[in-house]
Amino acid sequence: MNTLKGIGFFFDPESIAIIGASPTSGKASHVILENLKRIGYKGSIYPVNPKYEHIDGMKCYASIADIGEQVDVAIFVLPASKVLDILKGPVENIRGVIIISSGFREVEKGKLLEEELKMIAEEKGIRIIGPNCLGIYDAIYGVDTFLVPTEHVKRPKKGGLSILTQSGSFAVLIMDEMATEGIGVARIVSYGNKVDVDEADCLDLLADDEDTRYVLLYIESVENGREFVDAASRCAAKKPVIAIKVGRGEAGMHAARSHTGAMGGKYEIYRAAFRKAGIIEVDGYEGLKDACRVLDAYDIVDGNKVLIITDGGGIGVSMADACEDFGLDVKRLSSSSKNNLSTRLPAFSAMDNPIDLTASAKDDDYFTALEEGFMNGYDLAIVTVLWGAPALTAGVVGRIYEVQTRYNKPVIICSPGGEFTRNMYRLFEEKGMPVFSTPEAAVRAAAVLTGRGTVRDNILKGAGPWI
Repeated sequence: MNTLKGIGFFFDPESIAIIGASPTSGKASHVILENLKRIGYKGSIYPVNPKYEHIDGMKCYASIADIGEQVDVAIFVLPASKVLDILKGPVENIRGVIIISSGFREVEKGKLLEEELKMIAEEKGIRIIGPNCLGIYDAIYGVDTFLVPTEHVKRPKKGGLSILTQSGSFAVLIMDEMATEGIGVARIVSYGNKVDVDEADCLDLLADDEDTRYVLLYIESVENGREFVDAASRCAAKKPVIAIKVGRGEAGMHAARSHTGAMGGKYEIYRAAFRKAGIIEVDGYEGLKDACRVLDAYDIVDGNKVLIITDGGGIGVSMADACEDFGLDVKRLSSSSKNNLSTRLPAFSAMDNPIDLTASAKDDDYFTALEEGFMNGYDLAIVTVLWGAPALTAGVVGRIYEVQTRYNKPVIICSPGGEFTRNMYRLFEEKGMPVFSTPEAAVRAAAVLTGRGTVRDNILKGAGPWI
């Protein structure tokens, strides 16, 4: 059994109190109560609100102290000033707090409130996630403190991805996307203004988390650079850590300050920190999704030699260009490989890298080309399947999969096209091979698998210290 340490009690709490609980359907506190029930949370739930004696058939307590039992996690769904009033009182039975409420550092008049909140937490030894956050979604232990109804935003299935984000809206968006894509999630943490628990705390936890195969970071700012780099380095040494940094320019930094009160800092410093920690940075939301899809299927590879196979010459050329931009090695085929392929592939095929099977391609041609490449040291392959080739059948999926499993090397499928093509996606996906609809997306995914997330990773030479 996976035993979480440190702040692990937030993810596997034996008891949860909802401060400001309401019986009114649609209210944030009631949505959280329903979501805890729906996900199958197995611990005790304590609604707290002096206005009610019972909520949804459960006893409702007038105060935290009235519960009379230790509370692992107290979720506050109250105005900012009331949060502080309660925390100043008798709360000795609380281990951790998730503050959903906004009205703190992200607004001018809330800065002093957040400073006071930080002092209270330190004095009383209470760990805090938030404020201005959604808290925890844990598919492993069954915890869902997100205040969005499941009817509006799907919850992902259980899987190996864990997500850390300052932005609650990003947490909701990526949760819905992962559910739609069929990508499984272990844990999602939305920590907002991070008055206490931050990226470093979460990375320390996830480094030793057996349920997390890879980590995604959405970063607006980092306050303690050294702690972050230390924790990220430890985590990235054990599993892939992907990051998207927003607020890189002046306009973005201003938006981040008004969002979570974050101070962005110079982007060059973040780039250096990511490189030092072994974090793979990706560009934009599409890059992030590409990374999740490919890492859900494959592990990081040791080398960067990419074999490109296509049945359309133009798309192979554009892929080769994109690979070069990312620092991927589109190594040419050896003379012996070219000779072998010349006797087995269609006469008009281009026997190099990219290997162009042309519109004469048959199912077995993909098998032949891919096996030749993997036998000769290529680390991964990008295989384009354009269904206009008249001799191609659905059987090509099985032939490609046969080579992929035999050599246990990643095969990324690129298959641009319309309705028929998209209907064929599922055949590859059922075999665990991710499909991308553009050459650029396929190459971005390949770059992630080799530890190169952005074109900048290939351009940047050396990295300065984290200041």
